[in-house]
Order: sequence, then structure tokens, then C-alpha cells
Amino acid sequence: MSVAEDTKKRILWADDEIDLLKPHILYLEGKGYSVTPATNGEDALSMVQAATYDVVLLDEMMPGMGGLATLAAIKDLLPTLPIILITKSEQEEIMDEALGRRITDYLIKPVNPSQIWLAVKKVFESSTLQQDRQARNYVGHVRWLAELDTKRLTWQDWLDVNRRLSQWDLELETLADPGLKQAHMDSRKELNIEFGKFIEDNYPAWVKKPAGQRPMLSTDVIERAVAPHLKAGKRVTFIVLDCLRLDQWFALQAMLEPWFDVANEYYYSILPTATPYSRNAIFSGLFPDELRTKHPDWWSEDNKDERSKNRYERQLLELQLERLKVAPKKPPKYIKIYTADESLNVRRQVSSFAGLDLTALVFNFLDIMAHGRSESNLLQELSPDETAFRAVVRAWFTHSPLFEIFKVLAQQPGVVVVTTDHGAVLGKRAALVYGNRETSTNLRYKYGTNLVGDAKQCINVKNPADYRLPGGLNKNYLLAREDYYFVYPTRFHEYERQFKDTFQHGGVSLEEMVVPCATLTPRERG
Repeated sequence: MSVAEDTKKRILWADDEIDLLKPHILYLEGKGYSVTPATNGEDALSMVQAATYDVVLLDEMMPGMGGLATLAAIKDLLPTLPIILITKSEQEEIMDEALGRRITDYLIKPVNPSQIWLAVKKVFESSTLQQDRQARNYVGHVRWLAELDTKRLTWQDWLDVNRRLSQWDLELETLADPGLKQAHMDSRKELNIEFGKFIEDNYPAWVKKPAGQRPMLSTDVIERAVAPHLKAGKRVTFIVLDCLRLDQWFALQAMLEPWFDVANEYYYSILPTATPYSRNAIFSGLFPDELRTKHPDWWSEDNKDERSKNRYERQLLELQLERLKVAPKKPPKYIKIYTADESLNVRRQVSSFAGLDLTALVFNFLDIMAHGRSESNLLQELSPDETAFRAVVRAWFTHSPLFEIFKVLAQQPGVVVVTTDHGAVLGKRAALVYGNRETSTNLRYKYGTNLVGDAKQCINVKNPADYRLPGGLNKNYLLAREDYYFVYPTRFHEYERQFKDTFQHGGVSLEEMVVPCATLTPRERG
């Protein structure tokens, strides 16, 4: 059959005796495929990094980097790339290891050209069938969305809405239909309009109710997700990944499931959905107005140094554990990680934490990467939208010391509780805000004196006490709705261009407010 060169399916075939397989290659090329040969595992690994292939044929017995080692390295880089292993051996342990690495298929030598062709054909037909099935399933999802009465949704319903949307974020990665992806984005946009109204109507009542009579909020995380394990005598590693969206968590969860059983719970970040407020609320169990009243020396909203606003998380954690009557005999280990070197240092130490009842680790890398993206043209080109940024997050995690830390924790007794302080939304539309020079500089929320913004674009919190926020004379807060970001009238167009399509947080959207709290229990390794 005749296939245009740029639409041919591309096969990488790695075999140290590739010259002897010329008839097989010619046969596949005659069927319309493009075949690239490699004579060893090292070359094959370099080639999948340099170009895109649709399937890899991999000889199990190669000198140097063997087939299984090459398989593992490729899967670390490209978890979804189909790989067909070709082996002379029928030993069960080799097949078990290969299947554990998620090979697509395997063939036993000697193989003839038609066997190879049928195996490759099955991969591509399976992919087509899968896409057709996903497209049909999405039609069902659209029907479910159409039947939603957003005016009657409860807080439990909204958690479920974002769970479904986030799962479809991942499912649609593999679909080639741009129309479905656009429809999905439009659905998110429309739902965020209604979600903003829901939060405006209900959030002030939530923050005034006792914990058992409201949704789980940032202030409840330690009490709900950590304290029960400590009371039961279990060892807990508490990991906070700053600025982790729910769709990003689902992407990482898939990589952790070989090591852990994962139980997900979802909760609402407090407002503003920004680290000084939401993460302090997690570690203290206090709302911002309580924190300022009880610990005025530990947190100042007007401090320009963002890091200093979370300087006392360890002390706040210890006080909360005492208040909950679950304080361990040994003080909890608390480590905040900003850099790769700090991550490596924790990786080297993590085995020594096994004797502690509670270890708390805060990783700031995702937040740094999200903000860094707004300042880096290269990062913006690598991750122009949520899907691409999720791929960057997945790639980072795959090669990070954090992933290695999880693997070590999977070998230790106890549980791992993973959460975040807030998510992030991709800013699309600039919203005018009017205030004086003392107004805060954040793009998704503002506080100051007599701030003014469009009610369609932001929630105006005229009385901070309604949101359990620190008050003051004529002080008010503006919380951006949907995908708006705040820009002042002066130099409006300059800042509109600068911050459009950047990830921001602090406002009211499903992506920022509905976040995961997962309990990971190590799987029994046999």
C-alpha cells in the first residue's frame, strides 16, 4: 500500500543482529511502515529521545545495555510508548519482569516477517479501537454534563465534577480529535462560572461552621487525614506538594500505583488559594484571622517576602498536634525543599526517618516551576497549555529525587499522606482593578483599601471577617473568578500580554480550590 512519508507509522527496531533482519524490514516497509534500525540499547534510548516513534521492537538479548534494561529506561522516559519484546528465552521470570515493565506484546524467536507485521498491526489497531471507545465514552460524559443542574449542586457534587473533569483531562491526552478537547475546555469554562457563584453564596457560611458541619477545608487536613493514623499508632509521612492541580495528581498517581494502594479524598482550599493562607491553614489548623490573632509574630500579611509568611510551619504543626492530643513522643521531622540539591539530601536521609512517628515534607518545586514558566519563554514554548505542562510535571517527577523518596517509603511501615495547599489556573483574561500604591501585588487576589473591580470578574470581599480573613479600616479583598487575572489601568496592555497564558493562583476556580488529599499504603511486595 502507498502511504505518504509524513503519515507513515514509525517503528524503531533494536537488535544487535539487525543486518540479518533486512528481509523483515523490507516486508514491513512494503506494508507502509517506516522502520529505523538500531544495533544496541544505548542507541535505541538516544533515538527515542531525539525523535518520535509509534512502536519499538526490542531484542531481549543484546550486548551492553540489554533488552530489559533498555525497556526500563524507555518506559521511564515514555511510559505509554508501545514496546514489543523479542526473545529467545521462554523463562518465566524474564516474561514476568518484562510484563511488569508494561510491554505491549512479546514474540519468541525465531520470528518470520508476517509474525512481526501482525504484532505491529495489532498495536495500531488496538490504539484505534481505544480512541474510538474513548470518543464514545466522552459522548456519555457530555450527556452527563448536559443533565447537570448547576443551580442545585452541593459541595459534594462540585468535588465530583472536578474529579470527573480532571480524569478526562488525562483521557483526552491520547485522543487525536481537537474538537473533543475544545469541547472539554469549554465545559470547564462554563462550569467555573457557576462554581464561582456557588462559592460566593456558600463559602462564608462554611468558614463559620464547625468542622463536622462543612466540607473538608485546608484547616481540617491534619485532623482528618493525619491524626487518625497517629492515634492508631501508625507511622505517617506527610507530603505537601505546593501548587499541585488535581489532574496533575492523577498523572503522578498512575506512576505510584505499582508501589502503593491509593485512596483519594478531595477537599477545598481556603481563600485566597495562595500559599501564605492555605498552607499555613494546613499546618496550623487555623483560619487566617485566627492565625493573626493567636500568633501575630509568626505571620504578617503585609510582609513582602512570600517565604517568610510560611516560616513557622513546623511550630504551627507541633501546636496543632498538641491541640488534637496526638503529639508524638519525638518531635515531628519537618523539612521544606526548594531545590534539587535539597531533594537529593532528603533522598539520602529518608531511610533514617523510619524511627519517627511523623515526618512532614514540603516540596515547593511545582509552585516555582509554575511561576517560572511566566518568566521563561523556553518553558512557555515547552508547555503552552495545561496538557503540555502536565507532561512537564510528569517528566520532572519521573526523574526526581521525590519519586525515589516515594519508592523508599514504599519499603517502610506506615502510610504516606499526600496533599497540596492549592492548585493553579491558566490565566486567559485580564481584569481591571483599581487601588492605591499599598495594594498587594498578587495577580489572582488583591487586598488593600477600597479596592474596586468588576463583579463579573471578581468576588469583592467587603467584610474580610465573612471569609475569616484579617480585617482593617476600609480593607477589602478581591478574588479573581474563572480565568481572570488582575491588571492595573496604567500599562494595562503591557501586563496583559506579559501574564496571559501563565499559571496563577489565589482566586476562585475548580482548578485552584478542589484539591487532592491521598493516603498511600505500601503494597505488599512478593
